[in-house]
Amino acid sequence: MTIDSVHAGAAGTWQLGDLTVNRMGLGAMRLTANADGSPSDRDRAVAVLRRAVELGVNHIDTAAFYFSPLRSANELISRALWPYPEDLVIVTKVGPGKDPSGQWLPAARPDQLRGQVEENLRQLGRDHLDVVNLRVHGPEPLSEHFGALAELRDAGLIRHLGVSAVRPHQVAEARAIAPVVCVQNSYGLGYRRQHDELIRDCAAHGTAFVPFFSLVTSGREAGATGEEHTEVHAVAREHGVTAAQVRLAWTLARGPNVLAIPGTGDPAHLEQNVAAAGLRLSPADLARLDGV
Repeated sequence: MTIDSVHAGAAGTWQLGDLTVNRMGLGAMRLTANADGSPSDRDRAVAVLRRAVELGVNHIDTAAFYFSPLRSANELISRALWPYPEDLVIVTKVGPGKDPSGQWLPAARPDQLRGQVEENLRQLGRDHLDVVNLRVHGPEPLSEHFGALAELRDAGLIRHLGVSAVRPHQVAEARAIAPVVCVQNSYGLGYRRQHDELIRDCAAHGTAFVPFFSLVTSGREAGATGEEHTEVHAVAREHGVTAAQVRLAWTLARGPNVLAIPGTGDPAHLEQNVAAAGLRLSPADLARLDGV
């Protein structure tokens, strides 16, 4: 692989409802702050977003609660990419919220979700949101919350709906209310493999599975201190790539409905992540990695 040939479409595409996205996307959370918690460089974050689009990324995952003391992910997206490319799909999530100081608020009630949706609309400069994920916590029924979002979809504020941080029974519960175009759960190589069956269930329903924390190492996300597994290093050396690229390629190999949304505020890491869309692991590689 060479940087000159990098393109997010190298791993193919998937449908989020009637919206076509390249399977390699971008998560916006890391644009707002550096690893030490200090505010990110605004111009660098804007450059990462613009470069991502140049490399074929047309699926960006964000949220109004992705902000640091001086940076907002939604504001950065709007500044960098407005007017938005016609094929760009911006996916956001509601449910959690933070106060202006960055402290977490209690999870939103169903009647508060419209305010969160409108907050995303204002920040992104949109009159509708492409996809909104309901982020839930715990196994409790989600019908009231998801039903409230379905009403906002019927009102034209949202185009498609998804769910995040859910149990399989909650996915079925949501499907009984409105179409679910994506399921976003934490998942990665050696991390929460109990979701394998959920991935297959999503594929059977034409639903995207969008893992976050797909670069997790030793219980941490890549970029933080954590020891990488020796088998991941070995496969990376054989392909002449990084361990993070192997993890992303493994993620995409889990099924054609699996999308990747690695986040970064570093232009070099962005190009490496997107390049992983073109990395093909052999059956032997995948068998070795299954032991991680």
